[in-house]
Amino acid sequence: MMMNLFSIFEPSSSIFNLSMNWISTSLGLMFLPYLYWASPSRWLLLWSKIIQTLHKEFRALLQPSHFGSTILFVALFSLIMFNNFLGLLPYVFTSSSHMAMNLSLSLPLWLTLMLYGWIQHTKHMFAHLVPQGTPFLLMPFMVLIETISNIIRPGTLAVRLTANMIAGHLLLTLLGNNGPSLTLSILTFLLVAQILLLILEAAVAIIQSYVFAVLSTLYTSEIN
Repeated sequence: MMMNLFSIFEPSSSIFNLSMNWISTSLGLMFLPYLYWASPSRWLLLWSKIIQTLHKEFRALLQPSHFGSTILFVALFSLIMFNNFLGLLPYVFTSSSHMAMNLSLSLPLWLTLMLYGWIQHTKHMFAHLVPQGTPFLLMPFMVLIETISNIIRPGTLAVRLTANMIAGHLLLTLLGNNGPSLTLSILTFLLVAQILLLILEAAVAIIQSYVFAVLSTLYTSEIN
């Protein structure tokens, strides 16, 4: 039962034994090109306003020496949001609900930050392991706790995004599978519930991409 339930999130369509579902990750690019060469539209003005707002927020979180990194986090937000929204369309593979993609976003970013921090700011990174005012007897335990919390950061980023995307899709699937066996009155209620859940999933798609980008920005700001 569980294997069949979660199999909806696994790549299944293929051509010549080549999985084609992951191509949905690049479908977001279809929405971008005309923004740069077409005449300005309301959608272009809205998207430009969103990018400017995100740039200001990320800039406020970063150190002055890292202000140029805002373009990376805005691009990360855009990629995750496009993939989350595409997953709400029927028969479109939700790549952001897989740990393979989410870890490929969080792990290289975290590893790059750690290597840069420990090579360029070694003393500052060591100082982060022991918070100011920690008693001498608790210092070894604080070093252990801070080290573990730093190591699990990419995993928590990936698991948070994966779990939130899977939860809503599972609920929609479970409710939708019961449709053929329901009466007309209950089916009407089910349709209303499905529409409300889709609206909620659209909000979750934006919130989770924003949370992923903001937490990545906060991790970067710790490297002085």
